[in-house]
This record gives sequence, C-alpha cells and structure tokens, in this order.
Amino acid sequence: MSDTQVPPPNTSNGPDWSLAPTYGSVSLRAGFTPDPHNVQIRSGGPFDASSAIDSSCRGYIAEAPDFRVNYTAGSWPLIFSVAASADTTLVVNGPDGLWYCDDDSGQGFNPSLRWNSPPSGQYDVYVGTYGSATTQPATLAISEIRSN
Repeated sequence: MSDTQVPPPNTSNGPDWSLAPTYGSVSLRAGFTPDPHNVQIRSGGPFDASSAIDSSCRGYIAEAPDFRVNYTAGSWPLIFSVAASADTTLVVNGPDGLWYCDDDSGQGFNPSLRWNSPPSGQYDVYVGTYGSATTQPATLAISEIRSN
C-alpha cells in the first residue's frame, strides 16, 4: 500500500472518528455492487492533517469523518479514491485504529488508498483540501476493482 500508517493523534483538537459522519455511511460486503460505490461530498475542513495526525499527512480535513464504511472482507482488495477538479488528499482511520494518508497515488493529482488484504471493520474517511478556508466538491469512490 502506498500510504502512511500512523498511530492515533495525541490531540483533542483535530479529527474525531467517533463523531457521526457528515455525508453518511454504508455497510459493504466483499463483492458489492455497484462497484464503485460513489459518494458526493465537499472536501476540506479546519484541521491541518500534518499537525493533527502526523507530519506525513497532507491537507485540511474536518473534525467528523466525511463518510464511514463498515466493510466485511473477502478475497478482494479495498480501494478508496477521490475524483475532484481541485487537488485533494485522503485520510482514513482504519479498523486497526491507525491513520492512513495519501496525496497523489490516484489518477492525476487525486488521492487513493488500497488495502490488498483489507480487514473487516469500520473505515472512517476524510477528504482534505490544501486550504483551510475552502471546501471543494468531490466524489469519493469505494471499489474492489479500480482507483479513480
């Protein structure tokens, strides 16, 4: 996986995966259809991921997750990616309690995170922007087949 794995942040002023997700949640089982499962969101927030989580993370993210996926694993990979006209970042709190971050592993300047052998459980997804005062429309794609 081309990402950064970091332990939970040590600050109370930052993202909080225990909050209700802003754009909803979904329960998916391996082999889900349609694939990808797309969610329209607005990326960004007031928290600098590099300060709130780890210096290797990028972008400004919200306090609450943008979206939550409860996933039941099988033999497929699990891929989170974002498509947007603005440069976005991706931060996921995985079922193991670690934070995973990406900036440009997807197509163009889009972020993507891939688990080749994903664990079952809760994935809390944050989509960031490069400015704390801006939010941008974006499409979050959850797939077992491809990255956006």
